[in-house]
Amino acid sequence: MSAERLHLNTKWLGHDLRWEETVDSTNDFVKNLARQGARHGTVALAREQTGGKGRMGRSWVTPKGSSIAMSCLLRPEFRPEKASMLTLLMGLSVAQACARLYSLKAWIKWPNDIVLAGKKICGILTEMDAEPGRIDFVVIGVGINGNFTDFPEDLRDKAVSLQQALGHPIELAPLAAAVLEAFEENYEGFCRTEDLSGCQEEYNRILINRGRQVKVLQSREELRGVSHGINAQGELLVEKEDQTLVKICAGEVSVRGLDGYV
Repeated sequence: MSAERLHLNTKWLGHDLRWEETVDSTNDFVKNLARQGARHGTVALAREQTGGKGRMGRSWVTPKGSSIAMSCLLRPEFRPEKASMLTLLMGLSVAQACARLYSLKAWIKWPNDIVLAGKKICGILTEMDAEPGRIDFVVIGVGINGNFTDFPEDLRDKAVSLQQALGHPIELAPLAAAVLEAFEENYEGFCRTEDLSGCQEEYNRILINRGRQVKVLQSREELRGVSHGINAQGELLVEKEDQTLVKICAGEVSVRGLDGYV
């Protein structure tokens, strides 16, 4: 993938495009650009990522030319408490891009994974720099397993690439462009309402753990119940055994099926 081959049909997102051969982390790279004054909509892509980050301190390594490692800079006007919904918005955008390009039914595993055939193809990490009542910037990092096939043994039952799912290699640039185009459209709708009401129905339709028994791991506590999808604020609604409904906020929380990853 090269920047020259990334043809974007967007109004503002990605018009400032940084293409790097190798970075430690595209999120860290874009955060540094933001602190130097980079504008809203700046996007960075890397052919190789050696120190990428996932949620809860997990690592996300992108071998050279194998996958998409991309981060977007936003300078929104809404309040900081709204920013967690951007992770869900990007997840929906990745699923939409997979459907549009490959006719693949990609599922969302709340809050930040995209799943094919029960295995993860994409992770999303959103980071924010803010002060009380005001966001300076938000960086959304996206890692998509494109043509990577040599997963470590401990990940082979949890991770998959688009090449494996489709049976052939893919071009990475069209996928990156499709994700950015879908996200820009979704983001503009989000900014009008400052919630997920405009895409809540579509999101819930492809939410893999909707209607299933789940366990929610947060700090040292575990909660079990049936997932009823998200509300307009992006909270996962879980009905406990005593029929009380709990709203789970995206953050340092993990949601899994009772018997495994999904």
